[in-house]
Amino acid sequence: MTGPLLLGVRHHGPGSARAVRAVLEEASPRVVLIEGPPEGDALLPLAADEQMRPPVALLAHAVDDPGQAAFWPLAEFSPEWVAIRWALGRGVPVRFIDLPAAFSLALAAQDKASPAEPAPAAGRGEGPGDPGPRPAPGPPWEPGAAEGDAPPAGSAERPDGVDDGPGDGAEGAGGTDMRIDPIAVLAEAAGYDDPERWWEDVVEHRGQGARPGRNGGRGDRRAGADWAGPPAGADRDARGGPDGRDDRVVRGETADQGDGDDRHDRDDQGDRGEREGRDHDVHDHGAYEPFVALGEAMAELRGVYGHGGHERDLAREAYMRLQLRAARKEFGDDVAVVCGAWHVPALAEKTTIAADKALIKGLPKVKAEMTWVPWTHRRLARRSGYGAGIDSPGWYGHLFRAQDRPIERWMTKVAGLLRDEDRMVSSAHVIEAVRLAETLAAMRGRPLAGLTETTDAIRAVMCDGSDVPLDLIRDRLVVGDVLGEVPDAAPAVPLQRDLGRSQRSLRLRPEALERELELDLRKENDAARSRLLHRLRLLSIGWGEPVTGRGSTGTFRETWRLRWEPELFVRVAEAGVWGTTVLSAATAKAEHQALSTTVLSEITALAEACLPAELTDALPVVMRALADRAALDTDVGHLAQALPALARSLRYGDVRSTDTAALAEVATGLAERICVGLPPACTGLDADGAEAMRRHLDAVHTAIGLLPAAEQLAGRWGAVLHRLAARDTVPGVIRGRAARLLLDDGRLEVDEAARLMSLALSPGTPPTEAAAWIEGFVGGASGGGLLLVHDERLLGLVDAWLTGVPADAFTDVLPLLRRTFSVYEPGVRRTLGELVRRGPSAAPGGSGPAGAGIAAPGFGPGLDEQRADAVLPVLRLLLGIDDGDRTDNLAGVGR
Repeated sequence: MTGPLLLGVRHHGPGSARAVRAVLEEASPRVVLIEGPPEGDALLPLAADEQMRPPVALLAHAVDDPGQAAFWPLAEFSPEWVAIRWALGRGVPVRFIDLPAAFSLALAAQDKASPAEPAPAAGRGEGPGDPGPRPAPGPPWEPGAAEGDAPPAGSAERPDGVDDGPGDGAEGAGGTDMRIDPIAVLAEAAGYDDPERWWEDVVEHRGQGARPGRNGGRGDRRAGADWAGPPAGADRDARGGPDGRDDRVVRGETADQGDGDDRHDRDDQGDRGEREGRDHDVHDHGAYEPFVALGEAMAELRGVYGHGGHERDLAREAYMRLQLRAARKEFGDDVAVVCGAWHVPALAEKTTIAADKALIKGLPKVKAEMTWVPWTHRRLARRSGYGAGIDSPGWYGHLFRAQDRPIERWMTKVAGLLRDEDRMVSSAHVIEAVRLAETLAAMRGRPLAGLTETTDAIRAVMCDGSDVPLDLIRDRLVVGDVLGEVPDAAPAVPLQRDLGRSQRSLRLRPEALERELELDLRKENDAARSRLLHRLRLLSIGWGEPVTGRGSTGTFRETWRLRWEPELFVRVAEAGVWGTTVLSAATAKAEHQALSTTVLSEITALAEACLPAELTDALPVVMRALADRAALDTDVGHLAQALPALARSLRYGDVRSTDTAALAEVATGLAERICVGLPPACTGLDADGAEAMRRHLDAVHTAIGLLPAAEQLAGRWGAVLHRLAARDTVPGVIRGRAARLLLDDGRLEVDEAARLMSLALSPGTPPTEAAAWIEGFVGGASGGGLLLVHDERLLGLVDAWLTGVPADAFTDVLPLLRRTFSVYEPGVRRTLGELVRRGPSAAPGGSGPAGAGIAAPGFGPGLDEQRADAVLPVLRLLLGIDDGDRTDNLAGVGR
């Protein structure tokens, strides 16, 4: 070998990975260079560790700001991973040659600080490294455009909140340089919906005689013959203008076959022809030939589009050229470079060392650390927002692992999944699905069935034409829930190591698949799990979210929804500034928040978080801060908002054996102050203020019942509710709610409640105020509908008032009434409608005010003998009575 092997690949492409492995086996280079941050060189030996299981990612973060981070993901079918494992397995040196993460992170932070004016690449100007100005209006695959369902970097719709990173295979927390997938561009231009299908048909089958193309024609060994050029939507002027270059590109001709005056062909034609001839002579390997053709196609694209809108690539490629020169100086020309196909022409370009150094001179730099972290297939999927992602990592992994009969094995996997979901799928379904997929491939001119054909066959044969099971197949198999593993020897912050020890001791393994965890806090192991999850939530490490459980509602049970995402490693690194263990970090952060927070509700929420986390050292600090803020806050709304959180926190004292005496004292003081200040605070409120105060009233009423001093406060709180229910200056919604709370607690007789309702619904009360009183009394999900169903006097009052509302005022009260009754269960609404439809009743006890009685359910004014006789045939059939005597006796008994 007398020249470097430039292996342009598609990131996370199994076809590229197989081709790279074939070239390395055939050429046996002395050194392998990989596109990636050089800080990862020290971590490369860990890739050969038995505990290392992809997908994994290199995580780089700034030492001073761990939140400024970037990932370089690798799957088992990534060409870079295959090259790394090949080199490590044979003792061949392997190195990363991309721009260091120290520069990338600093540039990303610079872009984040001034997104409106991105900094140009350092040293940009006239010279060998400058490919010329970017054509207008630009390529159709601008940053973000290649990701069909992923919002642009930095968008609020990003589901993960992490922006795209600074490199081809990178995903980070500060950049906006979303990478294009040039092989996907070529595949789309050739009419393929999957780049791997294009790679198989065009690249892997190159030179094998007859090869189906788009129209089923024979293959052509000419470089670029199967590339149809840029997408049809691209502007023709942007693709070269009137000099005829665009037509050559569509025909697949190389640049040296065209006009030598083209402004993009600055190299001397003789030098270029000599270089290309040398490449073919020196690298006369069958496995390398596809990469030669691919490099020529990339040269065509870059000749048209320059750097493709990514000016920072100039500095990256300059650094890669410098590293390539250094490797050739050390090892000679027996060098293999595995990089994104887009960079191949730049690495083959003749430049000077001075020009390359000028491009990277003056770049900002930060101190960075790097480690391996587990990754997931879901994060490799494009729908996650990852710029260099793929649509179907599970499918690609299957293709890479399946040595033979990939379609048959895939159909078997799908059948197993559907059977696990209780769907009737037999071996005959698998056989027919395979045959249909192969038939579809033949009809579409493909040598092998791809994901599109298999999906169509599965829909028709196994899913009965329904797309619903296909969603499950895509989620579980096409994408998958694979979570990688990294060895314990990988570098990690102390907090991460402590978290890992806790996860192992508690048998709480991180999983990519979302699952629910039921905890019984009476068990020590479950209580320890709960403490860990609560402490992580306080540190903003959202591994678990508490949810409402399906079982017991007691305080000794908790239900968590767990899902581990790779971004949590960044959150752990950020939380490492608070301490070296989860307990010390959570304690330090809680104390800091208690001393820096001035809002009462935030401190009460902090106290509520500290108790289940059992931060005993932080509780005294939090309690002192809570008492100080509560003493200074005079807003009844703030006090009412803070009390429920304290009351909920006190419940943990019984099950967790936590000392809550100080918290109970503060909560009792808040309740007393609310009792004093609530009545005057409820006067003079507008509609929105009254509704907010009604919610506070409900919350405080529930909270007082949970306090240890509930019996002492019960009388005082009842007096407050009586004053609110009887005071005319209080809005109707609050008066109605106060009357309802008194009635539920047994402190108000039904007769007195009916009297208050009749006063509120009297003709002298404005209809809107009366409707507000009704909303407060029977509104919400507090059983108001059932109250009306079982108490006909209250229903009669409401019915009589409603029928007497003037027509000109009915439009104003209708929205209030709809909001009140729309929250009732359908069965409650139906029962109320039936009661109202039956009208007034003359039954004893069935009369309210004159003309307002509502018939009790199931009773009428007298006995209807005709309806009673209709029951007799059914009874006769059930009892087996045939003779008339017994029927007469039965009829008599019935009457």
